[in-house]
Amino acid sequence: MTGWTTANVQEYPRPPALRAVPHRVRIELGNQTIVETDQAFQVLETHHAPTYYIPPQAIDAVLTKASGRSFCEWKGVASDWDVQSGAAAAKKAAWSYAAPTIKFERIKGYLAFYAGLMDACFVGEYRVIPQPGDFYGGWVTENLKGRIKGAPGTEFW
Repeated sequence: MTGWTTANVQEYPRPPALRAVPHRVRIELGNQTIVETDQAFQVLETHHAPTYYIPPQAIDAVLTKASGRSFCEWKGVASDWDVQSGAAAAKKAAWSYAAPTIKFERIKGYLAFYAGLMDACFVGEYRVIPQPGDFYGGWVTENLKGRIKGAPGTEFW
């Protein structure tokens, strides 16, 4: 695919890096496109598929704050969100950081989505495969290679 390079997740940095996504990101839920943006960020961390953060103004779905929070040693405390589009509802399908650490201030209020709880997610023309494991929210695309956390013994492409 034009403009894509192969990335080895073992070569991603630790601590993680934040960068603008050079491709359009699209998310579908309930037979509707709920996100289509070229303003997303991605977090790249060793042995993880990238996590994509979407600006709230690019989301065309009902978001309801859910119970529960999580903590990331790099980004801080995250809140969970339920996502609804038409009749389709996905519980705890997204998360965001209201007060991220200084290094990740650019994703304040942005939302990341669990690809496995959406109908489909795309980065450019690549259809996303959810990062294995219920805890991880990474998006696996065909340009990734290496061992991805949550998928013991699995080497992608």
